[in-house]
Amino acid sequence: MQKIVPDTSIVVDGILTGLIEDNKLQDIEIIIPYFVMEELRSQAGHGRSIGMDGLREIKKLRELSGKNEKISLRITGRRQTVDEIKLAKAGRIDALIIDIAKDEEAILYTSDRVQALAAEAEGLDVKFYEPYKKKTDTALTQMMTEDTMSLHLKENQIPLAKKGTPGNIQLVSARDKITTKKELENIITEIMDAARYEPDAFIELAGYKATVVQLGDMRIAIARPPFSDTIELTVVRPIIQLNLDDYQLSPELKQRITEKVEGVLIAGAPGSGKSTFAAALANYFNANKKIVKTFESPRDLQVEPGIT
Repeated sequence: MQKIVPDTSIVVDGILTGLIEDNKLQDIEIIIPYFVMEELRSQAGHGRSIGMDGLREIKKLRELSGKNEKISLRITGRRQTVDEIKLAKAGRIDALIIDIAKDEEAILYTSDRVQALAAEAEGLDVKFYEPYKKKTDTALTQMMTEDTMSLHLKENQIPLAKKGTPGNIQLVSARDKITTKKELENIITEIMDAARYEPDAFIELAGYKATVVQLGDMRIAIARPPFSDTIELTVVRPIIQLNLDDYQLSPELKQRITEKVEGVLIAGAPGSGKSTFAAALANYFNANKKIVKTFESPRDLQVEPGIT
C-alpha cells in the first residue's frame, strides 16, 4: 500500500476525503502524525472552527477506512514538547510532520505551498493541492436574489428572507423546503473556505459557537448551540448604493456638510438605510479630496476603494 502523511492544512481543507470518495485514492495507508491531532485539538479548544473541521475530517477518514479494506488509517508519533509548542508559529510543527514523512518513507500531502516547497527541498515526494477553488454558484448565492436584503436560515425551519428596499421591506419565505442540519453545515463550510482564501473576505469573529464573516458585500453571522438553540445563519447585505445627491438635501445642509462638519449622528430603525447613507456620506467626502477612514465592527460599509 502507498503510504500518505497528510499535514494539518490538507486535513482542514477536507481534500483527502474528497479524493477517496471520488475513487482517486486506493490502496493507501494514511499515516496521521500525532502533532496534527494535537494542533487540531488545540484550535478546537480555543473555539476556532478550523480545529473542529479538521477533527471531523479525521473522524470521516476513519469511517471511510472502516468501510474500505483498500484504505487504512494509522495515527503515529509522540506529543509535542513545551519548546515545540512555543515554536509552533515559527513552523516547528510543519518540520516535525516532514520528519515523520521521511521516517515512514511516505508521500507528504499538503495544501500549504510553503510546506510543499520545504519538503521538496529536503528531497521528499510531495503531492500539493490547491486549497480552494472559487465557486460562482453556491447554496447561499442561490437563495440571495438581487432584491434580498437579508437571509435567515435556521435548522429544521423554512428559510426566511427580507426583500425590498430601505423603508419598504417584507419578510417572506425564501423557499418551501426546510433547511436541514447537514445543509447548514455544508453552507458553513463553503463560507469558511471562502473567508480563508478569497481576497474580498475575512473572518471578523473566529469562534466555533459564534462566528462573523464578511464575504464580499455580505455580512454573515453563524451561531451554534449553546450560543443559540440550533444552528443558525443570518446573512445581511445592502441592495442599493446611493450618492449624496440621491437624498435631495437642502442647499444649506449640503453646504454645511461640504464646508464644516464637526459631527454627524445618523439614527433610524433597522432597515431604514443608516448604513447606506453613511456610505454615501463617506464617498462624498472622499470625492471632495478628504482623507476618509472607517472604524467598524463588523466592517460592512460599501465604500470607494480610496477609503480605508
